[in-house]
Amino acid sequence: MNAAPADQIRLLDVQALDTRLSQLAHKRRTLPEHAEIEALNKELTQLRDLLVAAQTEEGDCAREQTKAEQDVDQVRQRSARDQQRLDSGAVSSPKDLESLQREIVSLAKRQGDLEDVVLEVMERRESAQARIEELTGGVAALQAKVDDATGRRDRAQRELDAEAASVTKERELVAGSVPADLMKLYEKIRAQQGGVGAARLYQRRCEGCHIELNITEVNEVRAAAGDSVLRCENCRRILVRTSESGL
Repeated sequence: MNAAPADQIRLLDVQALDTRLSQLAHKRRTLPEHAEIEALNKELTQLRDLLVAAQTEEGDCAREQTKAEQDVDQVRQRSARDQQRLDSGAVSSPKDLESLQREIVSLAKRQGDLEDVVLEVMERRESAQARIEELTGGVAALQAKVDDATGRRDRAQRELDAEAASVTKERELVAGSVPADLMKLYEKIRAQQGGVGAARLYQRRCEGCHIELNITEVNEVRAAAGDSVLRCENCRRILVRTSESGL
C-alpha cells in the first residue's frame, strides 16, 4: 500500500488521539472514587443490618415489656381484690382467712418477680434504643460520605466525558483527512494490537514494540519509497517515518 508521507504522519495524530481516548476511558473506569464508594457502601450495608437488628430487638423488648406490665397489673388487681375481701371482714372462716392471707403473700412475691422482669426488659430496651440512636447517627454519617464520594465521582466523570467528546470530534476531523484504505488498515491492526495500529520510527526504534531495527531492516526502510506504507517486522504495526527516524 502507498500513501503520501503527510497522510502517514496524520495517522500518527489519529493514533495519539485514540491513545488519549483509551487513557480517558481507563481513567474513568479506575477513578479512586469507585473503590471508595464500594467500600463505603459495604460498610453502610453492614451498619444498616446492625440497625435493623437493633430495631428488631427494641420492638421485641417493647412487646415483652407490655406483656410483663400487663402480667404485673393482673397480679396487682387480683391482690387488691383479695386484700379488699380480707379488709371487709366478709371472710370469717379461719381456714379461708389463712388461705386468703397465703394467696396475698404469694401474689406479692409474684408481683415482685414480675416487676423485676419488667425492669430487666426495660434495661434491655433502653440499651437497644441507645444502639439504635448510635447506629442511626453512624448510618447518616456514612451516607453523607457516600453522597460526597458519589458527587466527586460524577463530577470527575463529567469532566472526562467532556474531554473525551472533544477528543472524539478532533479525531473525526483528523481521520477524515487520512485516505480511507490507510484508515481501514490502521483500524484492523489497532484492533489486533491492543489499540495501537501505527507507531513512529524514532532513532531506528519502533515505538510500538520498542524494538530497535537491525541493520538489514534499516537498509530496507532506507530503500523504500517515501510513499510506501511500511510495517514493523516485529509487531506488524504501521511504521511511520519522520525526520527523527535516524535513517
